[in-house]
Amino acid sequence: MKTILLSATTLLMLSSCVTKKEFTELSNKYDRLSRSNSDLSAKNKSLQKSKSEFSNDIQNLKKEREICKNDVDKMKEELASLNNRYKNLQESYKDLSANSSSTINAKIKENQKLLAEVEAKENKLTEEEVKLSKLKAALDARSKRIEDLESLIASKEAAMQKLKNAISKALIGFEGKGLTVENRDGKIYVSMENKLLFQPGKWAVGSNGKSAVIELAKVLEQNPEINVLIEGHTDNDPYKSGGVIQDNWDLSVKRATAIVRILESQKVSPKQITAAGHGEYIPVASNETSAGKAKNRRIEIVLSPNLDEVTKLLNE
Repeated sequence: MKTILLSATTLLMLSSCVTKKEFTELSNKYDRLSRSNSDLSAKNKSLQKSKSEFSNDIQNLKKEREICKNDVDKMKEELASLNNRYKNLQESYKDLSANSSSTINAKIKENQKLLAEVEAKENKLTEEEVKLSKLKAALDARSKRIEDLESLIASKEAAMQKLKNAISKALIGFEGKGLTVENRDGKIYVSMENKLLFQPGKWAVGSNGKSAVIELAKVLEQNPEINVLIEGHTDNDPYKSGGVIQDNWDLSVKRATAIVRILESQKVSPKQITAAGHGEYIPVASNETSAGKAKNRRIEIVLSPNLDEVTKLLNE
């Protein structure tokens, strides 16, 4: 999304309606949200990459464990074969006890060689079993992290779906009257057309629109961990009324902050909320038709989950 930086001139023109301190706080909040959105996108990409890497590691560990297991089985067979040969030699040794000393010495050397081979195989088998145990432990640890990540992501998705259902239920009386609720990319988008909220060129919220925002606030108050971004949008018709508003940028910001004021008055934590204005630059429909312009004149309330737990798990 494009960031909005109000110029010094605009700030002066807005001073009659919004104090410098309030405007600075709004700008700072939006900057923090922009950084937060970037962080969330980066975290999401990092999460997907980590999941892929973990999956590849697990596959490699499984293959290596299978190879190691096969080697252990083979060495066990070789050890059993050597033990049988050793027993046979012991029996042969008894039979050869009456033979010449040279023959006996040769058998003794062969016997000693076989004993050394048996000992070497046993040592190798022990090493491979230790290695197999370590590989299994590594595989179990990676699998546990994958399971924890998937469980945490699933819980976040379930919580967002539950939140969407609660919002849809709260706003059911307004759907079809310029209000929609959607779940996209792990976020909830509550879109309100201006016909529900504002008169043309104005930023004071009408009674119907205020009722809708209040119903939404009741849900948000119960979900203090959700980040709330209020975005103002306009069509591409130039703003002509003058006064403290210079253009569509200003108008979109004023409309966004008008929604913020209602949420604050309904005890939604200001720490959750950020206001932003995009003017005419992120349309959802063509500005060539009246219907398209009506869709572009809107307020979008974007609700996103807190991913601090996911980040912590990834960094462990």
